[in-house]
Amino acid sequence: MLTLLGVVVVVVGFAVRLNPLLVVVLAAFTTGIFAGLSPLEVLAAFGKAFNENRYVTIAYLVLPMVGVLERAGLQERARALIARFRNVSVGPFLVGYLAFRQITSAMGLTSIAGQAQSIRPMVAPMAEGAVEARHGELDPDTRQAVRAQAAATDNIGLFFGEDIFIAIGSILLMVGFLAASGIVMDPIHLSLWAIPTAIAAFVIHGARLILFDRALRRRAA
Repeated sequence: MLTLLGVVVVVVGFAVRLNPLLVVVLAAFTTGIFAGLSPLEVLAAFGKAFNENRYVTIAYLVLPMVGVLERAGLQERARALIARFRNVSVGPFLVGYLAFRQITSAMGLTSIAGQAQSIRPMVAPMAEGAVEARHGELDPDTRQAVRAQAAATDNIGLFFGEDIFIAIGSILLMVGFLAASGIVMDPIHLSLWAIPTAIAAFVIHGARLILFDRALRRRAA
């Protein structure tokens, strides 16, 4: 039972607002030592986990790059670029991004876009620029609504597109669960049945985006 003290360390550490990394390390050492491991063995376990999951640290390389680009004016350039095309409104623009996100997710390319990679630095500013080009400066509520629609578009495109890819975790989980229950099913069958759902999601959210665009036009009129 003493090994569970690591959980107590996590709860107390977060409650007093200590550095999360420090809390995790202290919890790991607490659990390891009460489990009979030496400090060097706990440290070796950390090293092994880090070595086997190096891809987790990719985020630490991407985030500084996004920060540098934003400091250099990436959002402003994206907003200025879309503003040049006055015939492009926010509804069709986000519908196009929704199609892109669903198609790429269906091919397993789930990490080429996302909230941090594309929505915040590019897609949301471009959506704002499309509205500003037609209706002028946005009030705070409208700006937040445009950003929310951009973020929702990415979430919906990813969520309903990735299930079409046969090697995605959710498909493999369902196949494994069914196999454990004596129902053998090919992953491709589940992927095929995800296509109608993805199409329905595209039509429904696409209609919402068009209605949102029309509501902005009526508000500006």
